Amino acid sequence: MPGSAIHTIGPKGRQVDPVGMGHPGAMDRAVSIAPARARLDRESAEWLGALEGSGALRDVALGRLHALLLRVARAEAGRRASGMGVSGPELEDVAQQAADDALLAILRKLGQFRGDSRFTTWAYKFVVVEVASKLTRHAWRKAAPGRVEEDWDLLPDRFGFGPAEAAEWEEMFAELRRAVHQDLTSRQRRIFVAIVLQGVPLDVLVQELGSNRNAIYKSLFDARRKLRARLVANGYMDDEARRG
Repeated sequence: MPGSAIHTIGPKGRQVDPVGMGHPGAMDRAVSIAPARARLDRESAEWLGALEGSGALRDVALGRLHALLLRVARAEAGRRASGMGVSGPELEDVAQQAADDALLAILRKLGQFRGDSRFTTWAYKFVVVEVASKLTRHAWRKAAPGRVEEDWDLLPDRFGFGPAEAAEWEEMFAELRRAVHQDLTSRQRRIFVAIVLQGVPLDVLVQELGSNRNAIYKSLFDARRKLRARLVANGYMDDEARRG
């Protein structure tokens, strides 16, 4: 299974997964199910009735909801932007985009509202996520022009290795580097290097490649599988790696 623990052959019996480093979490395994709604409070029921309806009533509700989301977005952006060099019109643009995208996401997922909280509490979570994502992308774009294409000297640090341990594992890292350049497609190599070596946020990579999260997860999984196979074949990982 992807993300399973991999036992490597190496000094002091240390267990690491040199091809899973930087893997973006659980790969969105959660299955979206339209749940049965709990008994709704009056305000939440009114919001849903208006947003799931049509005509002037829905238009008014959309305007009200967007205004609420924008207010939250501005407050959240102001709180998070400290020290990120984002202010003034740039920060307002982040807030506006976050409110717009949050509204679209809420409308797409109205059927998933369970009523476990007030509707507005549920809706605010969308805009908070959008603000965080957009500020991350904004900050990364400012830093991106100076990033090194492939700084393999950073790889030991990504595993938390000190200088002595890095020296012991030098051959494996060298083999991994060769595998990245020889065994991966150009797209797989770009994704692996961006996530593992450069720490590029997933949302930024999605935008740079004009792709989506699932497609990037699939490319990264295929790349990790190829790299594991090469490390196993050359004695740097044991046979349990074949299960990954």
